[in-house]
Amino acid sequence: MRFLNSIIGCMLVALWLAGCSESDTTAGIEIGNPEIAENLGLTADFSIDYSDTKPLSLTKAAAEDERVVIDTFRLTLTEVRSYCSFYVGTSVILEDGLQLWPYEDDPAAVLPISFTDGEVVEEAFNNINLKNGGFLKEIGVAFEIDKKEGYDAIYGRIHENGKDIPFVYEMNSVQLFELRYHYSQIEIENNIVNLSIAFRVHRFVDGLDLSSAKVGEDGVIHFSNTENTELWNSLNERFLPSFQALRYEYSDSKGVEHCDYVDDIWDEISGKLNKNFVFNGDFSEGGNGWIFHKQLNGLADTSIIKEKNSNVMQVHVTRGGDFSYSVQLLHENIPVVMGATYKIVFTIWSDVEGIITARLGGYIYNDKTNGFQEHVNVKTTGRSYEFEFTPKVTDPFARLDLNLGKAERTFWIKDVQLIRIK
Repeated sequence: MRFLNSIIGCMLVALWLAGCSESDTTAGIEIGNPEIAENLGLTADFSIDYSDTKPLSLTKAAAEDERVVIDTFRLTLTEVRSYCSFYVGTSVILEDGLQLWPYEDDPAAVLPISFTDGEVVEEAFNNINLKNGGFLKEIGVAFEIDKKEGYDAIYGRIHENGKDIPFVYEMNSVQLFELRYHYSQIEIENNIVNLSIAFRVHRFVDGLDLSSAKVGEDGVIHFSNTENTELWNSLNERFLPSFQALRYEYSDSKGVEHCDYVDDIWDEISGKLNKNFVFNGDFSEGGNGWIFHKQLNGLADTSIIKEKNSNVMQVHVTRGGDFSYSVQLLHENIPVVMGATYKIVFTIWSDVEGIITARLGGYIYNDKTNGFQEHVNVKTTGRSYEFEFTPKVTDPFARLDLNLGKAERTFWIKDVQLIRIK
């Protein structure tokens, strides 16, 4: 995986203009929605991964002594979607994302995908363009179980007592499913976004007592709702988390919808204690990672200034607008876990004493507070503010809002931190 801190198509990253000296300011930094010079296409590769189950491990082929080998695994790709936040007018329903494929001129298109053949999709995606004016959060790929020619099952071998015993795992507990990949899991090279979709065999089978499986009269181990049912149920629970996506949604055999996170991937993104989830909270990289949003008659500009050993974001509000959120300094992509405890810390002052609003929300429902909302009385001398909070919902893409509008004044902000403390 490659964690991205540069502007890539609709990736969430802010543009900043080169640094500042001890005495100079960098005026007119444009934060958010920069012009994008080139289009970005999309390719995808599909493979079987025999590496250990660490989420950042590289895909690995089967070893000679591999206990479980998958010989045939096919699915039908039915849809590719992008999920973005926008600060421009759009008709996209954020929760549903933007359909990238199939294209409008061939809406019924599907692609048979063989994971065991190590398939790469390039030509079919030739017209996908990720430059759509938004900041990418996730790419979703949807599949259905291919029931043609017996491809509604995974076929493989279990090495037991010096012999390879063939097995069949029936996939009829799932009808349709979508895998959602976090933007940090996407690789960029030569203006092409590559999405690597691997099925992790060790995640699928490790820890299960496969030696207890009964061999059928045909010499094959069948994992189904009628044979080796207990092991089949265990494999069903592991099937979707064996992909390395951030999360998944699926419809079961009865048509009931389910969704969940892949625990090891989510833990890697969200689970670290005492980490500052505000990227570039010290503004050492200028405005990188921040969005500066003006709306509803708000007018302001920004710059980075140097104060002793600190970098300070200066926001000069020349017209306050109709609401406090007419001028906003925002930071997206903050992963928070429902029930965990976090601390938000920032230092701020202004040339005019007055109230601002600091809050945590989400990019889909921007009016929904998730964890904290504080009306801070900003003084004319620097003061650090600190609040503890517990998110009401789990959100991999929470958004920190500093609402600075409603009045004409200048703010100075530094040392912004949002830390999970327990």
